Amino acid sequence: MAFSWSQDEADRLAAIKEPLAQVSTATAFALCNQQGWRNTYMHGLLPIQLGGLNERIVGRARTVRYLIRRGPELFPGDPEVVERARQARRTSAEIALIESIEPGDIFCVDALGVQTAGIIGDILATRLKTRGTLAAIVNGVVRDVPFLKSVGLPVFSAGAHPSASGRDVIPVDFDTPANMAGCQVLPGDIILADDEGVLAMPLALAELVAAQGPAKEALEMWIRGKVERGGSILDYYPPSPAKIAEYEHETGRAAH
Repeated sequence: MAFSWSQDEADRLAAIKEPLAQVSTATAFALCNQQGWRNTYMHGLLPIQLGGLNERIVGRARTVRYLIRRGPELFPGDPEVVERARQARRTSAEIALIESIEPGDIFCVDALGVQTAGIIGDILATRLKTRGTLAAIVNGVVRDVPFLKSVGLPVFSAGAHPSASGRDVIPVDFDTPANMAGCQVLPGDIILADDEGVLAMPLALAELVAAQGPAKEALEMWIRGKVERGGSILDYYPPSPAKIAEYEHETGRAAH
């Protein structure tokens, strides 16, 4: 399936990448929720390796969808079986997406949350990284975690399992809508990820978050500083009109 992405969409994403990367997933979620978007967060998909404070990933979603294995697993009992399995893998939706993914994309896998089949390991992660992929997000589990961490590709998942993916699930299509742990993700959605997890937003909503989020982050850091110096949350959290005026006077920034 061909993935369609216009030059206008590419330009719009490029314009918001820097400001959106200044916004935590917590702040972004709050802003999305205020707009009525309740299901933007992928529940339980956390980084296998922490990135650190203010380290955030912003990119375009590319999706691959798995289903539970329908028939019996084919064990390599003879060379014909081995060759058929090898050819099937070469043309699978997962490999097709990996080989067509573009720099700046984020590899999003709906593996149904299955806990008994590791979707990617260090070799596929290495290929994704060499193609310029920013991160892999797996609604399920991954394998080879000690080696996977050494690749340097940020990976978010629900855990780990040593089995290969074909044990229980098979890839069926790519660049189609996917269920990512309670969040519907469409190809081309904008992903924001940090150590608290992953959000997916349509481009227009991501633009709103990028426009409003940095100011909200700056205000909250100022509030935290005031509280650290003994200020009362009764005055500062949320800030009273007087404290808003204090913030604007001290920083020269508008609070909203």
